[in-house]
Amino acid sequence: MKKYITTPIYYVNDKPHLGSAYTTIACDVWARFQRFSGHDTFFLTGTDEHGQKIQQAAEKAKKNPKNFVDDVSLTFKNMMNHLTITNDDFIRTTEERHKKAAQHLWTKLVQNGYIYPGEYAGWYAVRDEAFYKEAELVEGKAPTGAEVTWVVEQSYFFKLSAFQDKLIALYESNPNFIQPQSRRNEVFSFVKSGLHDLSISRSSFEWGIPLPENTNHGKEHVMYVWIDALTNYLTGIGYPDNFDEERFSQAIHVVGKDILRFHAVYWPAFLMAADLPLPKQIYAHGWWTVEGEKMSKSLGNTVDPITLTDAYGIDSVRNFVLREMPFGQDGNFSHASFLNRTNAELANAYGNLVQRVLSFVQKNAGAKVPEVGNLQKIDIDLMNSVEKIVPTLTHYIDDLKFHTYADDLWKIIFDCNAYVDQEKPWNLQKTDTDRMNTVLYTLCEIIRKIALMTQCFLPVGSAKILDYLAIDQNKRGIDALNTRLLSGTNLPVPSGIYPRFSA
Repeated sequence: MKKYITTPIYYVNDKPHLGSAYTTIACDVWARFQRFSGHDTFFLTGTDEHGQKIQQAAEKAKKNPKNFVDDVSLTFKNMMNHLTITNDDFIRTTEERHKKAAQHLWTKLVQNGYIYPGEYAGWYAVRDEAFYKEAELVEGKAPTGAEVTWVVEQSYFFKLSAFQDKLIALYESNPNFIQPQSRRNEVFSFVKSGLHDLSISRSSFEWGIPLPENTNHGKEHVMYVWIDALTNYLTGIGYPDNFDEERFSQAIHVVGKDILRFHAVYWPAFLMAADLPLPKQIYAHGWWTVEGEKMSKSLGNTVDPITLTDAYGIDSVRNFVLREMPFGQDGNFSHASFLNRTNAELANAYGNLVQRVLSFVQKNAGAKVPEVGNLQKIDIDLMNSVEKIVPTLTHYIDDLKFHTYADDLWKIIFDCNAYVDQEKPWNLQKTDTDRMNTVLYTLCEIIRKIALMTQCFLPVGSAKILDYLAIDQNKRGIDALNTRLLSGTNLPVPSGIYPRFSA
């Protein structure tokens, strides 16, 4: 089956932060696991580069908009490389292929009778690139806290109101379309309260995709940034000329909760209106605070993911953001919590297990995979512990329950450490070398299986572990869980996997 996952395309009015890294890492874990499982997987990310906010940011930086977005988009591309993100494409909305896709979608909406001219008068938040009804304002501001201004301008409208019943039917017939459940309830309530037609063009600024000439719409108009941005999910897989409908129907759009409405209401309505398939799911995750406070440039407490990985390593960052909170909920970044989790889980539990076992094998078992003797029940149960839970782990990844996936693997890591302490191979070296070798073989085998399953969220350390066990690159997929290590295989000298860090 074809698989497709997307991050939101990141708005290039500022450089990447922990939140954008978090979304990207989560999607990368999902994509890596699907490839590990043998699925035809496509992972799309990129940057959203149009809109009034970008134009204003460029003016403030004293650059023309294109030069401005070129510079900032590159910082996001660098983040992908720095975090070893395995995206298959990086889409930019200033690319010609995307302009073609967005204009084609617009033309289709016109042909199907869902766009008409009019005048927009209402509250608009430049920061959110969003329109708000009077009833949605909180103390004169957008629900997000953004400043709003009263806007009156000529516009083209999308007949969103025509899709209220269709959207309700979609949510009712497919309860997993919006996840988690709490977010589904919010969207359902919003749609049931009544939908109004949506202004989808702007004529008060120029930095955007112009309306297609063949629709006879005003040349002074550019597309509303959200119809432009959302179309990226189509552009990335060939729309309109080589569109992979089968893959798109399996799409999982992972977004922050602040942009859920655009994805769960506007986007499916646009797709229905254009006679296009719907994605499989919209998943909205929570926000990060830093030391208990909301991340803010004005407070100076944003977390730079590149600086963090340079200091502590890629796996430390990936492990923390996926383990610290259930995906979908809000979480807090604390430097103390980050160090505690890194030291306790990566250095003490996982890294120490691998180092002490493989170092012992180097010194006391001829630097080879040990010969296996008579396996006892405790050995067999430990070796079988990973593959027995693979169906469960697969289910967790499919449901984006990354923390639960990691919890189950960490339980096995803790069990391995307990097994070492119980069997005491250092004592068996003096009394029963056959049993010592069997225990060491058991440990090498379970470490191999754990490393196979941690590849998706701890790619750097897992690759080192598999190298130390002399596992071929073509034997690192899910099928390898059904094989066993070959006794007598020469093993390279191991070194530390995960260092400890001081506060």
